Amino acid sequence: MTQSDGSSRTLVVDIGGSGVKVMVLDEAGNPLTERSRVETPQPPKPDAVIDAIAQLAAGQGEFDRVSVGFPGVVSCGITRTAVNLDPDWMGFDLATALSERLGKPVRVANDADVQGMAAIVGKGVEMVITLGTGFGSALFVDGKLVPNLEMGHHPFRKGETYEQQLGRAALDAVGQKKWNTRLEKAIACLDHLFNYDYLYIGGGEAKKITIELPANVKIVPNVNGLLGGIVLWQD
Repeated sequence: MTQSDGSSRTLVVDIGGSGVKVMVLDEAGNPLTERSRVETPQPPKPDAVIDAIAQLAAGQGEFDRVSVGFPGVVSCGITRTAVNLDPDWMGFDLATALSERLGKPVRVANDADVQGMAAIVGKGVEMVITLGTGFGSALFVDGKLVPNLEMGHHPFRKGETYEQQLGRAALDAVGQKKWNTRLEKAIACLDHLFNYDYLYIGGGEAKKITIELPANVKIVPNVNGLLGGIVLWQD
């Protein structure tokens, strides 16, 4: 880990099914650069995505370390699932590969976990869901992460998963009104299952929400998927 001297700059990366985004944060987690984005390469294989990250990083100036939010289960920097990317990500050591490419230390976490790190207040049971290409989820108890919660691939209704019912493909297929009705039902299900104190909703499709949300449910900015990356370096 880079030693904290009050001036460490962190390149934060958000890998999504449709876009790859980066930004540089200061030691306190404040943005030092504008967010940059490119379309996720197709097919989204590891080498192509790493190329895209390196291309974006080259335009961000100096940085000392890297945090990555990845759309799947991550264990010790190794990506275990990547439903909305490519099978080649299964068992891929992203932390090592990207560190070798950029010449900096790298830490990797699930993208919904990273989004949540920027959203939570650190008290009670807090849940995060992200609505984008897929359906991400994260759970925190008194600020501590419960790792690798993949609610998106669990059964929800009519024999389909949360992701099948609420991912971008479903939104495009059934339209915004029906998608919002499904979301309302999903929020009720998750509330009964987890009895959370707060639920935060992020992701690129959160802007399509039109239903009235319960008092303990809040839409958070999509940029949280980058801002939360600073927490990966707060040991």
